[in-house]
Amino acid sequence: MALASVARGAGGLAVSGHRGCFFAANSLKIRDGGWFPLVFGAAVFVLFVTWKRGRELLHHRLAEDALPLEAFAESLAFGGTTTIEGTAVFLCNDARFVPQAMLHSLKHFKALHAQVLVVSVRLREVPQVPASERVCAETLAPGFWRVFLDYGFKDDIDLPQALAQALLPGVDLDPMQVSYFLGRETLIPRMGSEMAYWRELLFVALFRNAGSATAFYRLPSNRVIELGSQVVL
Repeated sequence: MALASVARGAGGLAVSGHRGCFFAANSLKIRDGGWFPLVFGAAVFVLFVTWKRGRELLHHRLAEDALPLEAFAESLAFGGTTTIEGTAVFLCNDARFVPQAMLHSLKHFKALHAQVLVVSVRLREVPQVPASERVCAETLAPGFWRVFLDYGFKDDIDLPQALAQALLPGVDLDPMQVSYFLGRETLIPRMGSEMAYWRELLFVALFRNAGSATAFYRLPSNRVIELGSQVVL
């Protein structure tokens, strides 16, 4: 056993020595153009890390003022909210809380649709999710549902098609009768945040140029309503 341990230790030192020689030999090429892939890789790494950290910070800021969805749904039974005909679909990242778009809709329109679906899209770490496992829905209150749509990383996301297959009782998912509500945040960087100020500026630029949720979820553009809010990072 002692000889085996010594042999493994010697082998590890040999591998480390080979790696050191390999790095030293190739470091001579850095000034002759080898610096470019190093700089490019570092820049891509900074972009990915900044985007991930920025999304976490944004999620934290939104959760600070969020209302629990279940408690909100239960409060609807006490009345006080005007109900209008139709079906509203509110997209959100975290289905535990009331979507910001719903709060702004109540603030401006003073009403909710007769059927409300709070929809959250979840990406599984599998290539594809069978259609039979796509939809998971639960009723939180009469006419109020929380819906999860599961997709694999190779699946094509088509939210209207998935909802049409959900077959929720009493819900009219006629494409011409459904309104899709999206939240659009305007980010404001600030000094002294949990992330460096220059990284906040970078994240704001990345967020501003991100793809449209309407196109990503394949929503009919003439049925989409976007409600904006300002978020201080």
